[in-house]
Amino acid sequence: MLELLDDPISGNGYKVRLLLALLDMPYEYTAVDILKQETRTPAFLAMNPNGRIPLLVIDDGTTLPESNAILHYLAAGSAFLPADRLHHAQVLQWMFWEQYSHEPNIATLRFWNHLPELDDVQQIQIPAKRANGVAALALMNEHLSAHDWFVAGAPSIADIALFAYTHVADEGGFTLADYPAVEAWIARIKGLPGFIGM
Repeated sequence: MLELLDDPISGNGYKVRLLLALLDMPYEYTAVDILKQETRTPAFLAMNPNGRIPLLVIDDGTTLPESNAILHYLAAGSAFLPADRLHHAQVLQWMFWEQYSHEPNIATLRFWNHLPELDDVQQIQIPAKRANGVAALALMNEHLSAHDWFVAGAPSIADIALFAYTHVADEGGFTLADYPAVEAWIARIKGLPGFIGM
């Protein structure tokens, strides 16, 4: 059986948990507390030298890190990963954008709110991260104003990847009410059969 090592507060881990629920795929769950440095233990680093969650352990013992790679692996052959070559590439396009332009800003500000205090470097970065997060939400809102889903008119792992941190963006100080098309999309995802909350 699949095993997922993950921290319950992690949006990247939630992506995987959500897809597993939508696919009705059984798995074992092992909680790993990132705030207690549990991803830095020798045992964890032996499985993922990068020291990050989520981490999927496949039936044969192979470990697969990186949330979006895990989504891609799990979604293969399902409706959440289009078979059409261009649509498949567009799913990856949005997932790469999520990791480069969305997650480093929206997710980071949310995570920093879980820390007891920020250092000087983090404090200096807040305005730029906030501006980049607003730009990401605005781009999403523009796209979703003309589309129900990010790719090919159907929910895909691009939507799941973007949903994880978007739907809790207010925890990072962003105002989702400013993005009505994003809010409508969030409601559509929450209406998917098998949906689970964070």
